[in-house]
Amino acid sequence: MNNGKPTLATVWLDGCSGCHMSLLDMDERLLELGQRADLVYSPLVDRKDFPEHVDITLVEGAVSSEEDLAKIKKVRAHTRVLVSLGDCAITSNVPGMRNPFGVKAVMERVFSDTVSVPGPMPHVVIPLLLDRVRPVHEVVSVDVYLPGCPPSADLIFKTLDDLLAGRTPQWDPHPRFGA
Repeated sequence: MNNGKPTLATVWLDGCSGCHMSLLDMDERLLELGQRADLVYSPLVDRKDFPEHVDITLVEGAVSSEEDLAKIKKVRAHTRVLVSLGDCAITSNVPGMRNPFGVKAVMERVFSDTVSVPGPMPHVVIPLLLDRVRPVHEVVSVDVYLPGCPPSADLIFKTLDDLLAGRTPQWDPHPRFGA
């Protein structure tokens, strides 16, 4: 707890940031959430280190690098309720499309085959990639799954509203396809 309010964090692993854009699409409902919880860590705030205790963390993206792996393990260790936010976090989705090809083939395709002047493979800026992109639940335990690419702002708000009220989130498992 922070100032008597639950704490909230968001984390971005390997993904497109669409889930965070959907989060921002809550518009004025963000102000309501801000009255009920303190946002203590996120790409949307300036804090650089993950706090010692967070009540609810939304994780966007798949685990595709050593950096992602270390980050999600730390996040899980310091989070009470971990939410896999979006299809990349739940299934590895688009980042996982590299899995059938392998890291070496993908790196060669990107940094040698498709450039006009091939050079050496980068080793400094690019994080060390894992052999296989994995969804979050294959690396750490997940408490809530919030599907969608991206999940709608309404679904994110309903989930956070439920969690902050101490309720287990309930929603239609096939919202895009009807009943």
